[in-house]
Order: sequence, then C-alpha cells, then structure tokens
Amino acid sequence: MLNSQPSTLNPQPNLNSRPLHPKVGIGHVHLKVADLDRALAFYRDVLGFELTQRFGRQAAFLSAGGYHHHIGLNTWESAGGSPPPAGATGLYHLAILYPTRAELADALRRLLAAHIPLEGASDHGVSEALYLRDPDGHGVELYWDRPKDQWPRSPDGALAMITDPLDLDSLLAEAPAT
Repeated sequence: MLNSQPSTLNPQPNLNSRPLHPKVGIGHVHLKVADLDRALAFYRDVLGFELTQRFGRQAAFLSAGGYHHHIGLNTWESAGGSPPPAGATGLYHLAILYPTRAELADALRRLLAAHIPLEGASDHGVSEALYLRDPDGHGVELYWDRPKDQWPRSPDGALAMITDPLDLDSLLAEAPAT
C-alpha cells in the first residue's frame, strides 16, 4: 500500500542503479483549475490544443496530434478556487515543447492576438522559451529545442546553458502565415 504522506527520508543516491532509458518522457500534466471553461478557452482556443474528451463541467482532456491527452484539466477539488499563495510548494511551471522555431513563433502570435502577457522570454542556448501564466496562475513555458549539435558547450565539452533575452521580433518573423 502506498503512503500518501510526504516522505521524511533523506534520499541517498543509488550508485549501483543504471541510468534511466533515454526515451522515457513526461506524458501529460493534469491541472486543478477553478473554472473549466476559462481553462479550455486558454489551452484550446489560444494555444490550439484539441479537445479529446470532456466530462461535463468537471474535467477535460486536450492533445496535439491526436494523442489521448497531453493536458488534463479538472475542477474536482478546485472549482471556484484560487491559486496557491506565493511561497507555497507546488508546480513551478509546465513546459510545452514545440517541434520548430516557426511553431513557437506561431504560439507567440496566438498569445499576442489574445492579449496574454508574457512574464519573460529567454534564449537558453539549448532552447528558446516564452514564460507566462494560465488563467489559474499556473506557470507555463512554451519552448523549442535547438538541435543538440548547436547547444553551447564549455571548453571541456560540458553543457553551458545561458539565459539571454529572446529577440521576439526575430521570432515573430518566423511565424507561419495565417
């Protein structure tokens, strides 16, 4: 039986374990929201995810490309609720990976058209990212990864990520025509 209480153990690294398989990924995120229709208006209507299933006014599942769901939204414990206070534990942000810079540019175009403010926009060397909040205050990162052979490296070959301002005009210039 699983214990639902937070662990008080201080985990020690298992030096004998093998690395995680490189194809393991995060399949979906499920968010508690205060208003399902408001959340759908953001994730479906602004970002462009497709609604794959809805359970009345309590839950909805959205995806890109016909997957069963990348984003789950529910009001089971949160209908009419407010975001957690600053300084509380919880989700820092969810990150949505776009396949190309042009698709990230299209996401920026959608945000601007919907008057969704950005909290930040960064070039990390390995990726370019837009940072914002959804209507429930969840942090959202929209990003694309550069090809690995373009990632910045230190002289010893280690990854050397950066955080520089992202040129939004240059990014928008790559948006597909609407």
